[in-house]
Amino acid sequence: MDYKLSKNLKLTAFIFMAVGAILFAVDYVNLPKTTQEVAALEAAHGGGHGGGHEQTSHDTTTEGHGGDAHEVASAHGEGHAEGGHTMSKEEHLEHTLGEYQNKPWSAIYVAAFFFFMIALACLAFYAIQYASQAGWSPLVLRVMEGITAYLLPGSLIMFGLLLLSGLHVNHMFHWMDPALVEEGNEHYDKLIAGKSGYLNVPFFLIRAAIFIAGWNLYRYLALKFSKNQDEASDNRWHKKSFKAAAAFLVFFIYTESIMSWDWIMSLDPHWFSTLFGWYVFAGMMVCAITTIALVTMILKSQGYLEKVNDSHIHDLAKFMFAFSIFWTYLWFSQFMLIWYSNIPEEVTYYIQRIEDYNLPFFAMLGMNFIFPLLILMNSDFKRVNWFVVMAGIIILLGHYVDIFNMVMPGTVGKSWSFGFVEIGSLLFFLGLFIYVVFNSLTKRPLEPKNNPLIEESKHFHY
Repeated sequence: MDYKLSKNLKLTAFIFMAVGAILFAVDYVNLPKTTQEVAALEAAHGGGHGGGHEQTSHDTTTEGHGGDAHEVASAHGEGHAEGGHTMSKEEHLEHTLGEYQNKPWSAIYVAAFFFFMIALACLAFYAIQYASQAGWSPLVLRVMEGITAYLLPGSLIMFGLLLLSGLHVNHMFHWMDPALVEEGNEHYDKLIAGKSGYLNVPFFLIRAAIFIAGWNLYRYLALKFSKNQDEASDNRWHKKSFKAAAAFLVFFIYTESIMSWDWIMSLDPHWFSTLFGWYVFAGMMVCAITTIALVTMILKSQGYLEKVNDSHIHDLAKFMFAFSIFWTYLWFSQFMLIWYSNIPEEVTYYIQRIEDYNLPFFAMLGMNFIFPLLILMNSDFKRVNWFVVMAGIIILLGHYVDIFNMVMPGTVGKSWSFGFVEIGSLLFFLGLFIYVVFNSLTKRPLEPKNNPLIEESKHFHY
């Protein structure tokens, strides 16, 4: 049965985008634009930053990063001084203004990366099905293809944001300030200058372009081979899908790690973690598998995918549970090793988040570990759709907060809040994601034809 995009779902997607854009615009207009407005806002909050966060006095403020401290070089709060720098009231206001100016860009960046990573990880999971010759999954391959349709627009949006950063339209990436690598400049940063052979704008954008081209090329080939297999009388195209998937997975595991260093970890350029690529990978995968499960259940509730049974949902829920535990293992490993060693340039990453982002930091841990553990540990619950839906929604929100925690401290510091720009960005990209994914599902029949493993999938029970 071919899927038809309902008018209600299409309208809902457009409403999300419109409401999101309006909310974003309303909050953006109300953000402070001058240091005088920042001073007035801080006075209204008793000296705190956006959302009433506690802050030191205006006369002295020390912003720590990687064992050093930031000073204010410009209205964008960029600059750095070895050994610490005490800000004057004027410098503090300039620095805080820079954080507020980063706030809308950071909100867009978090939401854009969140939905992009779902599509990318779904593509990897799709490749895993072909590379492993999985027999349970052919009935949900079209769902995966639909979700990966967001990869092209999502990756182009991400590249656009990175390009704007490289052109200094925004100042999210601290290391892009040329003053930091200019010897003799009062803002010279020895550590960032030492990384400038890798962390420089042209090479940064070239890497991003190569990654995006490679990911989208595989998706193009995967869909081409899949369509050809639907019309084939032998398994020639299925074998090509296997080879392409195996090659892509090698490319993916390298590029995903480097992407996570470039696009997320370099927002805190003085900090590093050897586990970070795996940590981001685990979050990406659990979100992608959760989205596959939710879209599958939506389609099944509408009368499509009739041959998808409780065992398929159970398998998807098992993957959700497994990757939630894997994510928690990596989170704890990264946290424990850094906290225990207590090396200043490493531990400052967590000190900042625990002190300034206490609520989202610990709420994220509960949403991504404790809740999935309690709900999905029981095997019977994995076969109950509404349990899986409930767990899935919490997991997705939890990993959105995880991305929020990774991005915001390095871009807006203590000036964070969760307001209309964040909600508006999330709603806009949610609407765009829904429209692209479900519109893509209308392009082909939801059940693959001539897939050599389709009968095994139709009779998948245990």
